[in-house]
Amino acid sequence: MVEKFSITVPELSGEEERFIYIYTPTDYEINTHRHYPVLYMFDGQNLFFDEDASFGTSWKLSDYLDFMDTPIIVAALDCNSGPNGERMSEYSPFGDEDPDYGYLEGKGKITMDFFVGEFKQYIDENYRTIKDRDHTFIGGSSMGGFMSLYAIMEYNDIFSKAAVLSPTLWFGHDELMHMIQNAEIDPYTVVYTDYGTFEFDEYQEAFNQYKELVLELMNKQVMLTSRLVPFGDHSEGSWHKQIPAFMDVLLYDMEEEYISDDVYEHYEGDSYGESEFDDFEEGE
Repeated sequence: MVEKFSITVPELSGEEERFIYIYTPTDYEINTHRHYPVLYMFDGQNLFFDEDASFGTSWKLSDYLDFMDTPIIVAALDCNSGPNGERMSEYSPFGDEDPDYGYLEGKGKITMDFFVGEFKQYIDENYRTIKDRDHTFIGGSSMGGFMSLYAIMEYNDIFSKAAVLSPTLWFGHDELMHMIQNAEIDPYTVVYTDYGTFEFDEYQEAFNQYKELVLELMNKQVMLTSRLVPFGDHSEGSWHKQIPAFMDVLLYDMEEEYISDDVYEHYEGDSYGESEFDDFEEGE
């Protein structure tokens, strides 16, 4: 089941209405004592419903998760679709020049502070999550993939695994490589990343940038899965086809795990104070 709520994120987009999407597994209402890992994702508008997707085609993520009875909660925020490069600004911690919009301020830290603060707090308080690091993941594509790299490196105390699909690597490239080189990460850090072979045809420098990314992650001794997707391109339709691959990586060592109420306290992380997330309204 996918729930859709309207919210505002004043620190990013003022009083403009945004939407979050929350997927709960097929057995969520049946096994009411079970707790689940959570995958936080970017570009929520593109994940579940074609009618919400930016270009008319979604990942159809819930279709796959339902079909496979995948035991995971997915929580996603839609992007800022403003006309002046707001999405790129929100999805990068670094400022950089864009050929269409000029210089864009990097607001990625503000975005991630929202994700690990109010957003995660709301999800943990209102859904049966396993809220510790080992069961908290991050994922996205394109600039969302770029942000997932940032999150797994700089918020490594929160996220243990990342799904990084077709990450944008030309924007803030040098700063991203420097960040990876200097990040202090837990030995148990898992990254899935991929690139479609057609993407290299469209932007030839991406091949060298992706090789550099893979090398830096290996030098960091990340538990890395890297794939070149035959005939893959930069689209939701292509990323839809990669769902089995990255889900296998995220859940690889948890396939037989079942966390119920009677053992949940062993996994429970720090408790939160009173939630400040009071403006959720169910969307139509």
